[in-house]
Amino acid sequence: MPVKLPFKHAEDDTARANYAAIDLGTNSCRLVIATPTPSSFRIVETFSKITRLGEGIINNNELTKPAIKRTIAALKVCSGILAEYAPIYRSRFVATAACRRAVNCRQFLEQVKKETGLSIETISSQEESRLAVVGCIPLLARNIRRALIFDIGGGSTEISLARTTNRGNTFIEGYVSLPYGVVTISEAFPSREMTDLAYDTIIERTHKILAEFEEKHHIREAIAKQEIQIIGTSGTVTVLGAIHLNLPRYNRSAVDGLAMSKQDLERTISKIKRIGDEGRKKHPCIGASKADLTMAGCAIIEALASFWPISEITVADRGIREGILLDMMHSAKHFRSHGRKRRRPHYFYARNRGSNSNQSLSGAAND
Repeated sequence: MPVKLPFKHAEDDTARANYAAIDLGTNSCRLVIATPTPSSFRIVETFSKITRLGEGIINNNELTKPAIKRTIAALKVCSGILAEYAPIYRSRFVATAACRRAVNCRQFLEQVKKETGLSIETISSQEESRLAVVGCIPLLARNIRRALIFDIGGGSTEISLARTTNRGNTFIEGYVSLPYGVVTISEAFPSREMTDLAYDTIIERTHKILAEFEEKHHIREAIAKQEIQIIGTSGTVTVLGAIHLNLPRYNRSAVDGLAMSKQDLERTISKIKRIGDEGRKKHPCIGASKADLTMAGCAIIEALASFWPISEITVADRGIREGILLDMMHSAKHFRSHGRKRRRPHYFYARNRGSNSNQSLSGAAND
């Protein structure tokens, strides 16, 4: 369950508006602090650090000492930033695939609490999927009622099928979790340049997992008819957007919400392959820390685009952290307290309807 920070709550409305979220993933540690606006929120501080917490986890399902050391160092920075913005009204700090998999996760989180003061919860793949959908809802097209949202993480890939009702409420019809992400793939195929065989193996395995999901939800025809919007959120997707735009350096405002056609994706992925490992390391929108991960992510994206007749993908530089913030702010009724009526609610917070399908986007954050 969500937990309180060891900071005193504020009594005035201005200070009470500080909300914080941490997404501790297999590859990176990300913090965001924001305050509510009438319909969304304003980001006041962010921090992101690649820690590769899940490095080596495919060997024995354990978090390694170097990875733990790097991650705790990053979390100490997060703790310091949170102290600067204290008091924090509400917060939620979550860990995903690496901690779900690690046999020494409990000991790690206890060490985190002891050394940083931060209490972090390990969430399920289902909750991870839900939060990613909530975070991406502001990008949903108003004229399309369904969306397929994929989130490529370091240790797993979550794919959710969401539907928006006539009243503007959004719920998850179904989801599937691929048991691999960019970190675990790059470690499974550790050569400097991913071979065609390795690349094709990822695509083939992904197709097999998606086949069962497709059989259950019958979405191929709806995608072909452009009745389902495709949204991608991950470091790889945003890198593809930046390279497509030929940005000299990464720019979130230019990438978030960008629409890329299938042809755009194919050309951009071909370019990433063509420049090779050294070229990716030198590219200002990739860099040495993401060179191998980007190829792994491209394989997953190409698997999705070849399995379904996807004609366009909306790039999302948002996800779990934003979903956590919207959850907490809605449960605190900040949006409603401003008294402004909206034509269409951005998120649905009814009671949970089930475990794997028809899952409502009900807020899971409390104090």
